[in-house]
Amino acid sequence: MTTSLVMSVVKSSRPISWINTAFPFAAGYLMATREVDATLIVGTLFFLIPYNLLMYGINDVFDYESDLANPRKGGVEGDVVRDRAQAKRVHRAILIACAVTVLPFMAWLLWVGDVAAGITLVLVVFGVIAYSAPGLRFKEKPFLDSLTSALHFAGPLIYALVLADVSLTAAGVWPVWAAFVLWGMASHAFGAVQDVRADRAGGIGSVATVIGARATVRLAVALYLAASAILLFLPWPGLLAAALPLAYVASTSRWWNVTDDTCEAANRGWRTFLWLNQPVGFLVTMLLIVVWNGWL
Repeated sequence: MTTSLVMSVVKSSRPISWINTAFPFAAGYLMATREVDATLIVGTLFFLIPYNLLMYGINDVFDYESDLANPRKGGVEGDVVRDRAQAKRVHRAILIACAVTVLPFMAWLLWVGDVAAGITLVLVVFGVIAYSAPGLRFKEKPFLDSLTSALHFAGPLIYALVLADVSLTAAGVWPVWAAFVLWGMASHAFGAVQDVRADRAGGIGSVATVIGARATVRLAVALYLAASAILLFLPWPGLLAAALPLAYVASTSRWWNVTDDTCEAANRGWRTFLWLNQPVGFLVTMLLIVVWNGWL
């Protein structure tokens, strides 16, 4: 495999987003077990690179035609190979890389976990595949698209908790993953706003194409607010996390009155979302450290 081909495969995995799936698993498992072991290391590596390659790589392969027509695709929002002959080579390499990197990690994780953990992992990975794969295409099923996308990111956390034998209904646990799911649904819905016209022109369905750009923005704001409210059920000092979704509320609300005709303007909000994840992630880390050490 040539260097350029390797780089194309790496770009398809969206390196800027690697931390968004690895961190939830690592944080959830470490907070639950309070130890660094082989499972933590292997699981974190899996959700860092192979998982993202599978998630974004197969999306690039099976969304190629629509991506060609989408002017925002390129760079951090998805690499698009314009030359069709080269694209075929890249797509073949992506699918091979997915199999080579994902299967060994999954085999090891299935071996070390119990039945519940194994089922959870399989469902999480199935959701990633079903989102883009032909015949399933959850991404084109309005509302299911947002839920599935949310589970792409909340799934690693939920899996970590099940793997560590933590009850998902525990008082200090359910608000975390439930809020994370709502945050993910809001983020996906808002991300779909910028593509309303392009998706409709391409015959692609989404939550935003069904209810419109303006209603989708307002739904996203409501979901972010719901995530914030749920986090208030956490014991002190965890409930301080309730303030974090409000940053997304403030950012997303700028497009409260966006229309279908001006939906592309919401791309500025999506770019804000991408960098906003970094400081918010930092604050989450600081809060976890505080909770870990019992400083408050």
